[in-house]
Amino acid sequence: MRSISVLASLTLLCAASLAAQSAPSIGIERSVYIERIERIGERVVRELQPAAELRRGDSVVLMIEWNAPGAGNSFVVSSRVPSELAYQKSGAHTPIVSVDNARTWGPLGDLRIGARRASPEDVTHLRWKVSEDRAARGRGLLSYSAIVR
Repeated sequence: MRSISVLASLTLLCAASLAAQSAPSIGIERSVYIERIERIGERVVRELQPAAELRRGDSVVLMIEWNAPGAGNSFVVSSRVPSELAYQKSGAHTPIVSVDNARTWGPLGDLRIGARRASPEDVTHLRWKVSEDRAARGRGLLSYSAIVR
């Protein structure tokens, strides 16, 4: 039962938002995949499967696909990391992050929680800037990996 409620929560909480200045309509689609790792002989095969059910300890990849036909201006995509997940790392595009529910932002290595340096598991929000060049392409994909708590 817990695994089904976690998936439902992720679907709702994985909401990405936009901060765009005079940008045309920008569409956002989100999806959650489970990363499966299998050994075939000496080879390690990694496979992403659509998440139908999640369990504690599952490694997941969250993908945020943006679609902005005709966009020429840069814009920002922000995403809250659901509390049921422990952020691990981002895909190809490095975001700035928040570890205090979006009050302050910066590179993970610059953030602190009290006296200690913040760790990936402390991340509560992610923010990616989509440059004018990338926006001009009309679509793109942002992703990050996490572990189900």
